[in-house]
Amino acid sequence: MTVSRSLELESLVIRGFRNLDGVELSLGPRFNVVFGDNGQGKTNLLEAVYVLATSRSFRTAKLGEIVAAGGETASVRAGVREDGVRREQAVGLRRGIRAARVDGKRPPTLAEYAVRTPAVVFHAGALALSAGSGSERRKLLDRVALYRSPASLADLEGYTKALRGRQRVLETRGESAPDLEDWESLVVRHGTALTEARAAAAAALLPAARRAYARIGPPGVALDARYEPGAPEDAAAFRERLARDRPKDRARRSAGVGPHRDDVRLELGERPVRGIASQGQHRSVVLALQLAEIDVIASSRGARPILLLDDVSSELDRARTSALFDVLREDRGQVVLTTTRPALIETGALAQGAERRDFRVVAGRVEPL
Repeated sequence: MTVSRSLELESLVIRGFRNLDGVELSLGPRFNVVFGDNGQGKTNLLEAVYVLATSRSFRTAKLGEIVAAGGETASVRAGVREDGVRREQAVGLRRGIRAARVDGKRPPTLAEYAVRTPAVVFHAGALALSAGSGSERRKLLDRVALYRSPASLADLEGYTKALRGRQRVLETRGESAPDLEDWESLVVRHGTALTEARAAAAAALLPAARRAYARIGPPGVALDARYEPGAPEDAAAFRERLARDRPKDRARRSAGVGPHRDDVRLELGERPVRGIASQGQHRSVVLALQLAEIDVIASSRGARPILLLDDVSSELDRARTSALFDVLREDRGQVVLTTTRPALIETGALAQGAERRDFRVVAGRVEPL
């Protein structure tokens, strides 16, 4: 795949972010290896980059937790170069309230900010993509859909609001309440559009995941992935199910049909990944999904996302790690990775010099080597 524009973080300034304060770095355009003992702040650095890129954390929904103990504010600022043009991006946090800026100006929406500098992160919690409930896989489809169909975010928000409104009416005024039809019309309108956006995202993402797994997974085992919608494609059939299931939905306090029940079925050798896959297989499946996410976003956005890898040398065996870095070397995007053992990041896969920069983290201080 040909990507028209390069994208990289050139400089990074972090203030009052967990245990990181006064951090100022110049990152390289390819591989940035951040190493140190556990508990020193390596993952905090990746989290700061992700917050800078998306205005969200991959570790917590409570942004107040990001601010250093005893502090009131946190900030991350970076110089971003895209296709030779430099811009400044910043995210500031005060008591859990975030403010994002691009060249000093507030973006129209946080969604528009989030697609400016795309980033994909692999971390221990990401294993929920293959081992956990369908919610993480729905989030993956929604992240991809945001780049391919920006209106999908509004449909997701509209669907969630309408679904909650319908449930509230069911539980407080019963199945015959006159405004239920209006709520269900909104559920169907936004839900059908959301299903279409997710189906399109899956059609691009899942074949790419199969190809990625063939490159980094063990030989002789193929990954199969299928989108399983939680609602009928036909709007009339969807509306009929909602009306028919009102008594059940009131009793169980949740709608039994709709995109909130979407999932992606993952199989290895025709067996479901959930429940039977080894930890190593789960990690390979998740990495395949995230490499596919990078490819699809790159195609939609026109620039390759920054890849953040947290302690990948301990999450994958040596063969899978080597295969992964062979793929990354070919893809030519910027990578920021953490490890406790930099020697395991093989110089055969990651060349020293211009291709690689190393940083040591000790007690929240980050020093370039």
